[in-house]
Amino acid sequence: MGEKIKRAIGVEGDFKSAILPMINYSYANIFMGGAGYIISMYFTIFLTDVINISLKQAGIVVMIATLWDAVTDPVMGIITDRTRSKYGKHRRYLLWGIPVLFASYSLLWNGYGLNGKTNPVTAMIYFIAVYMLYKTAYTIICVPHTAMLPELAPEYNLRTQYNSVGYLFNSAGMVPAFGIVVLILGLFGSGDNLTSGSKQPFLVIGIVLSVFFSVSVFLTFKKTKEPSSVGMETEKLDLKYVFREYALVFKNRSFRQYFFMSLAYQFSTGFYNNSKVYYIKYLANQYSKYAFFNAVAGVAEAGAFPLNYALTMKYGKKKCGNIVTPLMIAGLAVGIIMQSSGGKGSFIWVALMLLSMILYPFGMSGLGFVSTNIFPDLTDVDELITGRRREGVISTFSTLIKKSISGVMAAMVGFTLQGFGLITGDTVAKYESDTGEAFVQSANAILGVRICVAIIPIITAVISLILLKKFQMTGEDHTMIRAAIATKHKYGSVTLSKEEIKRCELISGQKYENTWLGKNNSSQQEHTLIKDENGKYLILLEKEAEKQNT
Repeated sequence: MGEKIKRAIGVEGDFKSAILPMINYSYANIFMGGAGYIISMYFTIFLTDVINISLKQAGIVVMIATLWDAVTDPVMGIITDRTRSKYGKHRRYLLWGIPVLFASYSLLWNGYGLNGKTNPVTAMIYFIAVYMLYKTAYTIICVPHTAMLPELAPEYNLRTQYNSVGYLFNSAGMVPAFGIVVLILGLFGSGDNLTSGSKQPFLVIGIVLSVFFSVSVFLTFKKTKEPSSVGMETEKLDLKYVFREYALVFKNRSFRQYFFMSLAYQFSTGFYNNSKVYYIKYLANQYSKYAFFNAVAGVAEAGAFPLNYALTMKYGKKKCGNIVTPLMIAGLAVGIIMQSSGGKGSFIWVALMLLSMILYPFGMSGLGFVSTNIFPDLTDVDELITGRRREGVISTFSTLIKKSISGVMAAMVGFTLQGFGLITGDTVAKYESDTGEAFVQSANAILGVRICVAIIPIITAVISLILLKKFQMTGEDHTMIRAAIATKHKYGSVTLSKEEIKRCELISGQKYENTWLGKNNSSQQEHTLIKDENGKYLILLEKEAEKQNT
C-alpha cells in the first residue's frame, strides 16, 4: 500500500530517504497552520467581546503588531542569509524561537483582568505589546523555516511534494487546535457566546496551545538536517548593502508577478477572515453554529488538497488556481445575499451559509496552493540574476510589503465596521441577556459587514486570478534554469540556445548579458545543457554546484 501511495503522488525512493525528510521538515507547519488559524477565528472577537475594546482599537492592535512583523522579517532574512554555522544557515533559529513562542502565545489570550470599557488605553497597549512579541516569535521561526525549503528540495516537483506534506501538517495543526478551543470553551460554558466572563477559558487555551505548538517546532529542529554554511562568504553589512539586496529582488519579473498575485490574494482572504465572525454572528445570526461552520470549512479545505496536488503534478503549478478559484468567488458571493436565519425561511439561509463554508475554503485553497508552490522557485530565478542563494531576502521582501498592507487592512476592517455602526461587546451581551433575543444590528452596520466579507474579497480574488494567468515560468523553464546555474558554477560559463536565452529573459525580466548567468568568463569553450532521450534537461553537476555555493 505504501508503494502504491508513493507512486500515486510521484515520490521516488524508500520511506527513510524520501518521505521521512518531508515529515521532519513539516512538523513546524503544525505551529504555522494552527496558531494563525486560531488567531484568525477568535482573536478579534476575543478583543471586542471578551476584553471589550472597540473595533477601532482591535484594528489598531492588529495593525501595529503586523507592521512590526513586516519590519522584522527582512532583518531576519538578512541574518539567516549571512549565518555561518555547521548546523546550516536556518535551523538553529527554530530552537531559539521556542521560548518566545511559548511566552507570547500564552500571554496573547490572558487579559490579566483588563477591561476595555474601564481601561481602554491600558488594554490596547498590553495587547499591542504581547501581539508584537508573538509576531517576533513567528518571524524567528517561520522566516528560517521557509527559507530552508529551496535548499532541502531543489527540484521543481519535489518542492511541491514538500509543500504538500506541509499542507497536511497545517491541517494537523488546525484541526486539533480548533478542537482544543471548542472543548475548553464548552467546558467553561462559553461555547455559544463570548462575553467578558470568558477570560478564564481563553487563559487555559493559551497555555495548552503554547505547549502543543512549541513541541512541533522542536521536532523540526531536532530531526531536520541542513548543509553546513561555515565556509560561506559574505559581503560587508551596511545600509547600502541592505538597500541593494532588496532593490535586486524587484528586478526579478517572476517575483513581481508572484508578489502582486499573492498580494491581491492576501487582500481577499484578509478582509474575509477579519470580518467572518461578525458576518456569522450579526449578519446571518448563526453564531451558535460557528464551531460547526469552521469544522466544515476545515474539511472542505483539506478535501481540496488531493485535487490541487493532482492538478499541480500533472499540469503545473498554476492549474489548480485557475480551476478552483471560481468556487472561492462563488462562496464569497453568498455574503452579498445572506439574510438573518431567524424567522421564516431560516433553513434556506443556514443551508446557504453551509454552502459558502464549503465553496470558499475549497476554492481559496487553490490560490493558496499555487502561491506556496511558486515561491521556492523564485530563489532560482534570483540566482540566475545575482549568482547567489538569497532565500531569506527573497521571502522577507515579499512579506515586508504584504504584511505592512495586511496590518493596515486589519485596521481598515475595524474602522469600516465601526464606521458603519456595528456594535459589539457587553452592549450586545447585556441586551441579549435582558431580552432573551438576538441583538439586531442596523441596516448600515450590515452593509459594512457585506462590504468587508464579500464585496472587497470578491474584487481582489478576481484580480489575483487574472494576475495568476500572467505568470510565465513552467516546470521545464525551472529545470532549464537550474541546469544552467549548475553548469555555470562548475565551469564558470554556460552556453544557451537562442530559445533558452529568450526564456531566461522573459522569466527574469533582464537582458541575458546583464545577468550573472550571461556574464561568462574568458574561456572560449562551450558548455551547453544536456537533455535525456525524452528532451528533459539533466542536472548532472548539482553536487559540484552546491559545493561552490557553500
